[in-house]
Amino acid sequence: MTRPHGGALLSAILTLVVALSAAIYVSVAADHGPGHRSGAAAVAAAPGPGDAAPVSTGVWVGAWAAAPVGGEPGTAADGTAGRTVRNVVHTSVGGTSARVTLSNLYGTGPLTVTHATLAVAAGDGSAAADPDTLRRLTFGGATTVVVPAGGQTSSDAVTVVVPADADVLVSVYSPVSAGPVTYHPHARQTNYVADGESTEDVSGASFAPAGGYWRYLTALDVLGDEADGTVVALGDSITDGITSTPGANRRWPDVLAARLRADGATGDAPRYSVVNEGISGNQLLADDPRRGASALDRFERDVLDRPNVKAVVVDLGINDILRNRRLADPQAIVTGLRTLVERAHAHGIRVVGSTLTPFRGHRGWTDAREDVRRQVNRAIRTDTVFDEVVDFDRALRDPYDPRGLRPEYDSGDRLHPSDRGYRQMGRTIGLTDLEGPVPARL
Repeated sequence: MTRPHGGALLSAILTLVVALSAAIYVSVAADHGPGHRSGAAAVAAAPGPGDAAPVSTGVWVGAWAAAPVGGEPGTAADGTAGRTVRNVVHTSVGGTSARVTLSNLYGTGPLTVTHATLAVAAGDGSAAADPDTLRRLTFGGATTVVVPAGGQTSSDAVTVVVPADADVLVSVYSPVSAGPVTYHPHARQTNYVADGESTEDVSGASFAPAGGYWRYLTALDVLGDEADGTVVALGDSITDGITSTPGANRRWPDVLAARLRADGATGDAPRYSVVNEGISGNQLLADDPRRGASALDRFERDVLDRPNVKAVVVDLGINDILRNRRLADPQAIVTGLRTLVERAHAHGIRVVGSTLTPFRGHRGWTDAREDVRRQVNRAIRTDTVFDEVVDFDRALRDPYDPRGLRPEYDSGDRLHPSDRGYRQMGRTIGLTDLEGPVPARL
């Protein structure tokens, strides 16, 4: 698409775009997830980019997700006006239909999306797409959607075969700025931006690498028969996989997803997908403008609003210890964890909780903080906080100094695991612990 020149002409065209967008404005949830969809979720695009076709049958599950963290630095003035963002995400399971969720949680104005597409990546590590899989996305049947500041919206379903363990490209074009771009940093994945409207560029030639951020996109759901439910990994940087190899999908939730795909197919484990809702620096109890809302505050959005959630794995508390100017109260952390469990149980969701991993040698470590960690772990192991416990502490600690990470599991900063450490974490979770009855509410 050729971009117009001339201030007056550009202003007139953009004014017309916004006016037309408002006229077809669909009902958009104020950041309440896929349960509040814009339009009918059954509207679908067929193999051709514009032809309608009925959606498939099966179960909706989360194939990928990332929690919105804040406004991308340096985007307050122009956002991504006049550019196309192409996000690259990796699926934990496949399906025969797909839908996406776009967020404008941290924007200061309405986000007008006039073009959006989804495609399976060509598989060469670039921005190229498999042309046979390119689908235009619609929202309530319209190709344009306006997402209010602080809100989010989900697309209609499109019929497309999305493989498991594959990269998917979601491209979004907005002609005008919405202010700060809602993003997830530390994606450990190269994403792309192009000047102009390039959502249907299957070659990827118009795109340039634009850092390891996911922009606007917060979820990819699929419909199919590969999974019966979703597992949410809720945590901080250790769940986010901040020190894992970029582009290699070696976070512990990735390892868990691979195990579930393999064992679920043979009947030795539940048939679940996995989505990663980790935020680097995130705390259980306290909000942080640079590290997202607390887990207690974002639990509804990032866990309860994901489709068909059967279980959540919680790994939180380290940052409450490290970032507290005063010594953290171990009982407050345990109480916060219990609150998450109660909220999950109220929705029939099983909770597997982890012990807090060691961090001696990290710049924030002190004897007093180590004592808080031990008290929290003691409660997790003995006080039936969770339905099941995965002992990440025992799995990663140095047998010669249990206060620190085992050297081969240490990324080098004494806090975050290496690829080998993340693999050990993903292998430690008992797959059958993810299914089973949830205690009834009294």
